[in-house]
Amino acid sequence: MITVKSTIKASVDKVWNFWNSPEHISKWCSASPEWHTPYSENDLREGGKFKSTMAAKDGSMSFDFEGEYTLVKTNEAIEYVMGDGRKVEISFTETPNGVEVIESFDPETQNPEEMQRGGWQAILDSFKNYTESN
Repeated sequence: MITVKSTIKASVDKVWNFWNSPEHISKWCSASPEWHTPYSENDLREGGKFKSTMAAKDGSMSFDFEGEYTLVKTNEAIEYVMGDGRKVEISFTETPNGVEVIESFDPETQNPEEMQRGGWQAILDSFKNYTESN
């Protein structure tokens, strides 16, 4: 698995809410300013499904990021399986410096692992910036 992490200076309730609410996901879920997430839906429960459409702002490309939850522990952990069968584990841990979010995922085989790590870290950094400034 590939792991990315960040510590967000906010309460665990706020971090959980911003991570999981479609109205917030659409504002932070992109790896670069050239991309955005114009659509997001989230049924946050074990067996529930989620989908976010990630798209280039110039309209040249888009894809749906989707999966099904296998574990949901409010303010603590989320696990899901993506549409292609890869697994993701996310933990939310309160620390004296904020909430540490650790996200581990099975890599795909088309792109180098460093590229995948960089992309997922960029999205997590975008989440941190959005959450701390709102």
